[in-house]
Amino acid sequence: MFEMFKIASALAEVVAEVPVAEEEISGAASVLAMVIQMAPMILIFVAMYFIMIRPQRKKDKKFKEMLSNVKVTDRITTIGGIHGTIVALKDDTMTIAVGKDNVQLVMERRAIRSIEEESLENDAEALN
Repeated sequence: MFEMFKIASALAEVVAEVPVAEEEISGAASVLAMVIQMAPMILIFVAMYFIMIRPQRKKDKKFKEMLSNVKVTDRITTIGGIHGTIVALKDDTMTIAVGKDNVQLVMERRAIRSIEEESLENDAEALN
């Protein structure tokens, strides 16, 4: 054990004798100081990503999936609060039937807020 201390102290003396330029020490210190100063900003960005950006991306992905799975006879609610049944679908538009008289409205597909669970073939009685 005593011999290990002798070897360690001899190694420390050799390392101490190696000339190290002061510019290298001050350069390393300035890099370390810069990293320490930037750490809070990096942590804030990471926190913002997990608190705001990631959940919004998941929500957008779920919304796009919902819009792509829309089919004729689905009961929907639009972002304007209109409840109706999809009668026809095109690329970016849809025609929905609303009310007792099945008034048909043409709307953008992205105007859908939600799709109701039950699809009805003839829902004129259920609308009112």
